[in-house]
Amino acid sequence: MDIIKKLTSEFSRQEFAQSKKAIYAEELDRYKRIARGYAEIENAIVVLSDMHASTSYMYYGSFSDILGLKHSDTEEDQIGSIWEEKILQLINPDDLYNKYLQELRFFHFMKHQPKGRRRHYFLMNILRMKDATGNYHAVCHRLFYIPEPYGNSLWLALCLYSPLVIDVSNNSMVVNSVTGEMQELETKNDSNILSDREKQVLRLIDKGLMSKHIAERLSISINTVSRHRQEILSKLQVKNSIEACRVAKDLGLI
Repeated sequence: MDIIKKLTSEFSRQEFAQSKKAIYAEELDRYKRIARGYAEIENAIVVLSDMHASTSYMYYGSFSDILGLKHSDTEEDQIGSIWEEKILQLINPDDLYNKYLQELRFFHFMKHQPKGRRRHYFLMNILRMKDATGNYHAVCHRLFYIPEPYGNSLWLALCLYSPLVIDVSNNSMVVNSVTGEMQELETKNDSNILSDREKQVLRLIDKGLMSKHIAERLSISINTVSRHRQEILSKLQVKNSIEACRVAKDLGLI
């Protein structure tokens, strides 16, 4: 799905501190132990993604057997991506697209939180996931973004998949784990994802204009149009202009 490209780009565009690698390694090991603990105690499927290294570590609690997920006998599976494809392909397509939109909103929500408060929040989605026989199960997905020890970037993403055990009124909520407060992500904040100029360019793209004609219409260079195109794809985490227009419309940007 093209919106994955948008999210990947948002993550990779962050600047990470390059020094004190030993401390980062220690912190990563600590969070890997935490992820493993969630899998063991909650019987959850847990994915810890290092957005700097574009690597994920997967841990399988007993719930993975219900979904028919095949995995190695080792304690940990490592993949060279921040996207757990064999898990994502089990999610109902409509739920999956909404999940990505909410994660994009949550990522921008978290970037605007003070660093000291970022550990307070997680995103909760209700998903339908398919088992090996084709039957769907109601699943609670929780996403935590973990800031890097030094600097201001969001470094790790911790995803937990477990059976839905309580009824909730909304399919997607931001939860403050300190106060217990729950809130919907405000769609009015979506307007901040793209700049006014990027929205102008995207509206013209949506009308079918080529870069040359967009440049003439806005009195800017073709190189500037190209730069805006790349920024739009990056910020919306999509692969092409068609998907960018679709996501932007869903977010109410154009």
